[in-house]
Amino acid sequence: MGDMRYRLFGRTGLRVSELFLGAMTFGDIDEDRRVLDTYADAGGNVIDTAVNYGGGRSEEVVGSLLSGRRDRFVLATKYTVTRDATDPNAAGNHRKNLVASLEMSLRRLRTDYVDIYWVHIWDPHTPIEETMRALDDAVRAGKVLYVGISDAPAWVVSRANTLAEWRSWTPFAGLQVPYSLLNRDIEREMLPMAEAFGMSVAAWSPLGGGVLSGKYALGGTGRVSPDSISAHDHAVAAAVGSVAADLGVTSSQVAIAWTRHRSRAVVPIVGARTVDQLTENLGALSVSLPDEAVQRLEEATGFSRGFLADFIDSASPHVFGQAGARVDGR
Repeated sequence: MGDMRYRLFGRTGLRVSELFLGAMTFGDIDEDRRVLDTYADAGGNVIDTAVNYGGGRSEEVVGSLLSGRRDRFVLATKYTVTRDATDPNAAGNHRKNLVASLEMSLRRLRTDYVDIYWVHIWDPHTPIEETMRALDDAVRAGKVLYVGISDAPAWVVSRANTLAEWRSWTPFAGLQVPYSLLNRDIEREMLPMAEAFGMSVAAWSPLGGGVLSGKYALGGTGRVSPDSISAHDHAVAAAVGSVAADLGVTSSQVAIAWTRHRSRAVVPIVGARTVDQLTENLGALSVSLPDEAVQRLEEATGFSRGFLADFIDSASPHVFGQAGARVDGR
């Protein structure tokens, strides 16, 4: 067991490690076993996959790797994405697809239950009431323990959790969204919403598709086409590299540490094809970013929250008057 610390998942009592392991690229079972063992040895306990990752290969590999030790892990998978592109009911967040997807995932994962079941993306054709009730039924059946939602508007998630509160359904305890120095959009509405509802925020792509690792500046290759990387993104990656050099750590470690610095709600999801990559990413847990470094990184992004947040900040002195500046908020 390493020095990994644990947080509570949303407003539940579930203990989750401060880094999640993403299994999207799992497929080489021997190397994946070494990666998972290294993660577990460090104290990591959350493995995150989905019904569609690798055409189902990811779930199958995870199921094989967890044989004999499944209960020690917080196993998370997702549904929404199509299981059969020719069948309109093989995708979406309706009850029929939820039931079929969950049964498929349970078979592949070789388990009777999943700890966290994520709605993978918002389906505007399915009423959120139907999704929440169907998820609650899966919880009551013992096939799902906790639920979360990924890539959905803040108003949808807010409505879902308010309905769950009123109707005694299982609320979303987690939100899964992209978050990195190259994509700070969740700071506008989604992160404040999650904090207000006490949700955990699982941050995918904390390295911006690998751009923030600095490998593309060195001529490396990956899932992102080098031609698609903008001058802005290269500049942000350079700022990350500069901070990393000053601190004597790697660019990846700085990028991951920044996502953790911003909010205690955020838990980065790290993917790793090799043990070396995972070990480097785990090293981010011991990186503490000085205020000056955070300022340099954030200035490089040029990010603005825009309307409504910036407008409220600028209008507050006029709206609340001189006495308003002396009110201490929560």
